[in-house]
Amino acid sequence: MDVIGRYRLQDKIGAGAFATVWRGYDDDLDVDVAVKILADNWASRADVRERFLSEARLMRRIASDRVVRVFDLGKLPDGRPYFVMDYVGGGTLGDVLRHGPLDVVDALWWGADLARAVAALHNEGVVHRDVTPANLLLRANQGGESGGGTHRIVLADLGLAKRAAEASGLTQAVGTPSYMAPEQGRGDGGFDERADIYAVGAVTYALITGHPPYNAASIGDVLNRDPDLPPPSLRPVLHESIGALDDIMARTLAYRVPERWERADSLAEHLEAEAYRLEQEAPLRAEERTSITDNELPTTVATDPPVRRRRKMRAWFLLALPVAFVLAGVGGWFLFGQ
Repeated sequence: MDVIGRYRLQDKIGAGAFATVWRGYDDDLDVDVAVKILADNWASRADVRERFLSEARLMRRIASDRVVRVFDLGKLPDGRPYFVMDYVGGGTLGDVLRHGPLDVVDALWWGADLARAVAALHNEGVVHRDVTPANLLLRANQGGESGGGTHRIVLADLGLAKRAAEASGLTQAVGTPSYMAPEQGRGDGGFDERADIYAVGAVTYALITGHPPYNAASIGDVLNRDPDLPPPSLRPVLHESIGALDDIMARTLAYRVPERWERADSLAEHLEAEAYRLEQEAPLRAEERTSITDNELPTTVATDPPVRRRRKMRAWFLLALPVAFVLAGVGGWFLFGQ
């Protein structure tokens, strides 16, 4: 199976229980693409086929560059459906995490960018339900919201995603336990966008520490968590520079839904504020810690966090502005004051 329609398959880039994803090439458009194909052992299951096609339709309808876009749909000769998406070649946050925790400031910028990506999905009325590092792709930034950063986060794998209006009626516990909100584990349909906000917090915590906040190998572990147990403090990482981070994580990862942030962009603002504070007060550089360095990462994995360069440029601009006024005044005196 080297060619599907007009797409030449090149290499497998992902595989799950229900489908495989291939990197392909569209000769007509002269671009790389990603082709997702339903696994042959599920081809006879009408419900699985419909879920597969529903994912494609949902991804197609979402008008945001924060979500991988579907632009073609078809069938193999054996009847299995496939759909074709934009190819995002910057690796995943899962690739980054395999090398250990990030510099804290970088992790916070990535967490904020993830929160804004999730907010974009929620603005379309969709709950992702499986926000994990493996489902977060890194796309080279061409400018826009994330400013001068080299990459930004793009949401992928919407196989479990649902319209927010439908989420309250779902009764099946689905998701990845380590990043799953407790209400998803109960499977009683009582969840909304705040389940994704919980997952954003879990991913951000993992970027800072190298592991999720709670050790949950199964849904049972999620359900048996002490409702009053906050996530382990980040003070061992940040020491006296902890600021409001423990409070932010406790609210984001609260067991009880009403105690969490209501909007993902609100969480993003708080993470950005803490990242900016740490940059200005006591930046923790990656080369000063025993975590990853840029040289240890594969070339396909992005390491520069979004927004950060924009914030640095803004800080330098604010510092340089008074100097510019002084120099302008001195220059004016020399030109016109004599």
